[in-house]
Amino acid sequence: MPSAEADVAAPDQVRLRERVTSALRSFLTAREGELVEIGPEFQPFSDALTSFLLNGGKRLRPAFAYWGWRGAGGTDQATDLDAIAAAVASLELVQASALIHDDLMDGSDTRRGQPAIHRRFERLHRESGWQGASDGFGAGSAILLGDLSLAWADQMLFASGLPAHALTRAKPIYDMMRTELMAGQYLDLLGHVRGEFSVAWSLRVAREKSARYTIERPLHLGAALAGGGPALVESYSAYGLPLGEAFQLRDDVLGVFGDPAVTGKPAGDDLREGKRTVLVALTMERASAAQADTVRSRLGDAALDDNGVAVLRDIITETGALAETERMIATRTAQAVRALEAAHLPAEAAAALLELSAAATARTV
Repeated sequence: MPSAEADVAAPDQVRLRERVTSALRSFLTAREGELVEIGPEFQPFSDALTSFLLNGGKRLRPAFAYWGWRGAGGTDQATDLDAIAAAVASLELVQASALIHDDLMDGSDTRRGQPAIHRRFERLHRESGWQGASDGFGAGSAILLGDLSLAWADQMLFASGLPAHALTRAKPIYDMMRTELMAGQYLDLLGHVRGEFSVAWSLRVAREKSARYTIERPLHLGAALAGGGPALVESYSAYGLPLGEAFQLRDDVLGVFGDPAVTGKPAGDDLREGKRTVLVALTMERASAAQADTVRSRLGDAALDDNGVAVLRDIITETGALAETERMIATRTAQAVRALEAAHLPAEAAAALLELSAAATARTV
């Protein structure tokens, strides 16, 4: 595929992000009215979710769903655009639910450069002088807001304005995507309490918790909405699953080596949270006895300072785990691109998905 095609697709991606954000804004404004009608106490609830969704996010999942739709014959006409934008934007509400709950389970302090949702409600409790424990109120509020976001995702998809037969085709995929996401979250928790340091286990978690619902299932969702057949769905899996794994592997690297100004989270936060990523598993496979002892003693230490982060980064680099993870990212991305080329999609969809391949693994969107 000529690189010029990818360049041409770039303005389309910007316009798509704008349409998705606009659809979210309209939907959230309507839901805010419903909540505040129940009672004024829900204004902070609405404000928190609106701020979370509109002040950040790369809109990758909606982009993959949209181009999956286009690749399956969805037409880019004015009569379709509002409906398909609303449908794919619902994935941002699924993502919000996952992130809100994930931050609570991990004890994260920040997300996208702002306080995590549970920390936001802890602060509301303290500043209001309410009774009881602020952390309990923050945790409960985050659980409820994450649940509400997941419920609203259904509402946004099925009230998008797309034909009923298209939504009926999409529903089994949408349901399976959410089941896989929750299963992946549980595997992540299970790996932590079991002390798993297996690359195979970490890849399994990455596949179920992130890879499928970030790329593969959104592509399938778009295909179903447009009436794409089994051969196309298979081609989307051949492209989407390795790219989804590469996406998560890049996330693992950024969680340790990323710039906080870009990631929106403190440097080395994955180490403080004790995440059993592929990067960490590779480190433990290759570490000397002394290095392994250091990793075990410091991984998951919430009080880990910058010096401690630097020590663990050095071990990850010295063992070759960082270089191997980068190799795995490159290999999976190349595999995805080959599958995309073999899929023989319409030129515009192919160019956009090629562009997204780079964006998902280099985090340029």
